[in-house]
Amino acid sequence: MARATPDDGHRPDTRSGLNMASRSLSLALVTETYPPEVNGVAMTLGRLVGGLEARGHRIRIVRPRQKDEKVGQETHNQLLTQGLPIPRYPELRFGLPAAGRLRKSWLTQPPDILHIATEGPLGYSALSLARNLSIPVVSTFHTNFHSYSRHYGIGWLHGRIESYLRWFHNRTAATLVPTRALSDALTQQGFRNVGVLSRGVDTRLFHPGRRCATLRSYWGAQENDPVAIVVGRLAPEKNLGLALKAFSDLRSIHPRTRMVFVGDGPLRKPLERRHPDCHFAGNRHGEDLATHYASADLFLFPSLTETFGNVVTEALASGLPVVAYDCAAAADLIVNGQNGFLAPPGNAASFIAAAVQVMETNSPWRQTCPASVRHLDWERIYNTYEALLDELIAGKSLSPTPDGSFGFVAD
Repeated sequence: MARATPDDGHRPDTRSGLNMASRSLSLALVTETYPPEVNGVAMTLGRLVGGLEARGHRIRIVRPRQKDEKVGQETHNQLLTQGLPIPRYPELRFGLPAAGRLRKSWLTQPPDILHIATEGPLGYSALSLARNLSIPVVSTFHTNFHSYSRHYGIGWLHGRIESYLRWFHNRTAATLVPTRALSDALTQQGFRNVGVLSRGVDTRLFHPGRRCATLRSYWGAQENDPVAIVVGRLAPEKNLGLALKAFSDLRSIHPRTRMVFVGDGPLRKPLERRHPDCHFAGNRHGEDLATHYASADLFLFPSLTETFGNVVTEALASGLPVVAYDCAAAADLIVNGQNGFLAPPGNAASFIAAAVQVMETNSPWRQTCPASVRHLDWERIYNTYEALLDELIAGKSLSPTPDGSFGFVAD
């Protein structure tokens, strides 16, 4: 058995990052979200594509055309398809089936491998065509759509959505997930060939040194005033009411505590009306976003629907202790008292108590929190992903290993 781990990539040419030990790969990536859209999936895919292109691989992105993009606007490495707005997420679109366009493209220049990042009609048509053309397929499980259904009035579809996702992913050679906990959960639900590919974090962008007294003053916070922050989409599935309850309890103990929300979404305006004592910063990007993280003192992550939660790693890299439920990325990364505190999933009282405990714990958070995510270097993620693609193209199958790393066995 050959095993691909984050340190297995052999790179004689360290100046360029190109893997001289393997040939250049041709990858087709089918996704319904991609930069400049703002979400964890888009960011992760953008980083993966950039990392592989820097190593000399050829990537063709297949995605739905967004509302501000016109026909004929696609670039050499992108194939844009028709799409429709996603209910409750009007800024995003799901792709319609595009088997005809894909067949024409792939018969002329077939990819070595197909990566399907989203399971909608576009992904389904790509999967069916790839199987007909004997193109190996790898998929990623990024979003708990079956869990989200409960927050959008279609909870009765939960079982059907889960069944479809299982059927879809089991038709691919491997399904990649960002945490070991999610891998275990999907395996118990009947998903096969599930492997862990963690998400990286840019520690050169997110770090404690970006703390800004001017920004804190704008929030109404003096040097020693606690600031709690939430970063992400302001939507029902994010459980934001719990963050507000935690803020209320924190303020009863530390009256000058401030609360900052970074992000946008359908709940922003209602929350702004109901909570004028909170600061709503809207979407932030790049160094501006990193400065918002580092200028706070506590990161609240009350969501129970995440498959990972990129914001957790960004907060830790910025020196913030994280209070979260014991699931997704937090379950893999948080050690109580060292870089934050975990609460049992769904236990709101424990979550609030953990937030209070952070404020009352004398710990060098700004040193211990960044240290806890230094291993999530993007180059290691690229090594693992690249090795996985190589093995699947060679006709090998994913085999589970006790330590959660990738293992492959010949078919």
